[in-house]
Amino acid sequence: MSKLKKIREQKNLTQEELAELSGISVRTIQRIEAGTPPKGFTLKALAKSLDVAAQDFLEITPIIQESFVNNSQIPITTSEEKIDANFGLTKIINLSSLPVSFIPILCFLPPLILKLVYKQKSNIIKQIISLQILWSILAPVIFMIIIFMKLGKSSTIITMIVLVLSNIFIILRNAMEIDRKQKLYFKLNFNML
Repeated sequence: MSKLKKIREQKNLTQEELAELSGISVRTIQRIEAGTPPKGFTLKALAKSLDVAAQDFLEITPIIQESFVNNSQIPITTSEEKIDANFGLTKIINLSSLPVSFIPILCFLPPLILKLVYKQKSNIIKQIISLQILWSILAPVIFMIIIFMKLGKSSTIITMIVLVLSNIFIILRNAMEIDRKQKLYFKLNFNML
């Protein structure tokens, strides 16, 4: 059941009554209840007429589809993230950071360029790029701290090697997890995109 339908039924409104309250057509309400996400004016009008926050309509929830196999009804649950993610391309975008992993400041550029070229919008790809952006910020900061501590040339070289190897490990570990479970092993709780 869609969020809109659930909220509408909790308010004891029919689709026609909601259409009158919001100024949105019944057909548009039917489409939103069928799974099309509301945008812009429609989102604001529905939220205002139902007296709820607009973000209540935008939460990603599993989509449940029913299909008939051998004359029996079997529910199939898929999530929006898996529907629009091409995991082969996601893995390539993840691995694209490897050639420049020895230059931490540039690590996020190859995945970002590939995301833009292939017009990818999946959350996994946003997470990959966000992780590389964070790495591009933290690695030089850590390196500069070691330099300013004046621990010697050997500690500076070891720090550089450890930073590069740890980024390579993160990239390769995420690639393995994309292959196995279609998700990331290392990820952030937020997106920078």
